[in-house]
Parts: sequence; structure tokens; C-alpha cells
Amino acid sequence: MSWQTYVDEHLMCDIEGHRLTAAAIIGQDGNIWAQSASFPQMKPEEVTNIINDFNEPGTLAPIGLFIGTAKYMVIQGEPGAVIRGKKGSGGCTVKKTSQALIFGIYDEPMTPGQCNLVVERLGDYLAEQGL
Repeated sequence: MSWQTYVDEHLMCDIEGHRLTAAAIIGQDGNIWAQSASFPQMKPEEVTNIINDFNEPGTLAPIGLFIGTAKYMVIQGEPGAVIRGKKGSGGCTVKKTSQALIFGIYDEPMTPGQCNLVVERLGDYLAEQGL
């Protein structure tokens, strides 16, 4: 299965009538493996900042989580495994695997829990596969 298929069929899938507004799988080296057409262009330092927060949880909280031009307030996550962000009526979830970062961005009516479920489920599966 191609990485684009994981984005199209697993991350951008329909959950209780709702879906993510954007999603991507990005290698920890910053290379984009696959993304939805709506996923914002990320700067290399944004990926670096996210990796740094996974390695030293709490480093993003004072500056915010940036994905493209959008700034998310960092909210509860799982140190070293999941970073969650909130922006207005939407937010994002970033799940770390051994080689990649799985991104999901949502807006209402999708809920934070639905976004977390979609992103973390795929991340857990890829982690189990050694990816």
C-alpha cells in the first residue's frame, strides 16, 4: 500500500459523518511521505520544533505548535508520543512513530476525540509494523 493510500483511506476517512480537514505523513527527517491536498506547506523548522517537543516534552507549550501559517495552542498529549493542539473551533493531533509523524487537522463539527482516534489508530498500527 502506498503512503498516499494511508492518508486518503485511513486519515481522511469518514468518522460518524465527519472527516479531517487535512492530514499528512511526514518522515522525521522532514520529507513528506504523503499528504492531503489541503495540508498546509510546513517549514523545516516547524518539523524540527515538533521533533524537539517529542524528545523534550513541553518545549512547544510556550511558543505554540505551528503547522504552516496556523498556530495551535498545545493542550494535553502523551509525552514523547502524541502532541495535541487547539485553534478556535478546531485543532490538530500529531502522533510519533519510530520513523514518521502522523498529522491530522480538524474543524467542527469533528471533535478532538474523533481526530485523536483517527490519527493515533494509524500511528499505533504503523508503529507495530516497525515504521
